[in-house]
Amino acid sequence: MKYGFVIILFFTLVSSMQAQYTRESYIRKYQLLAIEEMGRSGIPASIKMGQAILESGNGNSQLALRSNNHFGIKCKSTWRGGRVYHDDDEKNECFRAYKSVEESFIDHSNFLMGNPRYAFLFQLAPDDYKGWAKGLKEAGYATARHYDRTLIKIIEDHELYNLDYKQALRPLAAYEGRQQLNQGMSDRITINPFNSRKTFKLNNLEAVSAREGDTYEILAQAMGMEAWELYKYNDHAEGYRPQPNEVVYIEAKHRRPARNHEYHTATEGETMHFISQMYGIKLRPLYRRNRMSPGEQPHAGDVVYLRSRKPAN
Repeated sequence: MKYGFVIILFFTLVSSMQAQYTRESYIRKYQLLAIEEMGRSGIPASIKMGQAILESGNGNSQLALRSNNHFGIKCKSTWRGGRVYHDDDEKNECFRAYKSVEESFIDHSNFLMGNPRYAFLFQLAPDDYKGWAKGLKEAGYATARHYDRTLIKIIEDHELYNLDYKQALRPLAAYEGRQQLNQGMSDRITINPFNSRKTFKLNNLEAVSAREGDTYEILAQAMGMEAWELYKYNDHAEGYRPQPNEVVYIEAKHRRPARNHEYHTATEGETMHFISQMYGIKLRPLYRRNRMSPGEQPHAGDVVYLRSRKPAN
């Protein structure tokens, strides 16, 4: 009993020491998965993302951390997968457990698509997040009295409705070349096994998200393009391999960003290439605009000129 208590205490301490997601970081991490699942199922990405935020406490709930269950789905009689027991409306209730967060997102879609009481939702307009929120409440997805209002507020506060138009939130929200944001996600999601990847808009440019094992050659074949085009559009030398979940532009970047992006203040570790990808602008003009040589990098705190030429010293 003494050793059992020590083990329980150890895992409790480890769990409490885990870094907490902010709502913004949670959205950044999983927004592309919500967009991909929208393409497969027809469930608005705003609803998928909003429910995940609400049900998992931004990915910080014990149910999410222990079993990758981000939508609070209980076992039900038909469930044959993993199980975990958790106090909810009643003590020690059975909830579904998943091997990855991705499985939770996919099963949430399957759960709604396969349950007749949610069938009417799929007749709504694909961007009718308010109708979906109210319908989920009416169909009994959750017992919370103001579930629909809370869900709508999350969507509107964080402008998640943009996801319904395949618009990622904020520039390069899903691309962080310096770190892999989607650790724990598998690469098994398939929207259409016969053709292409789902595309989305970033900086008003068409883009795709790289998966584990992708090369530009693989992506080019999937998109019906030439590999040299991807190397050129993304300012990489031949042989470069994208990281999992890295954004890959599939059309030429702009020479300048939108007018509301005049400058960028570099942070530690940011490269000129990273900044060019962040704003969807070509790398060579960015170097020239800032009177820098190719390969030269900014220091933390440096102001990088995005639209106009940096004044001469």
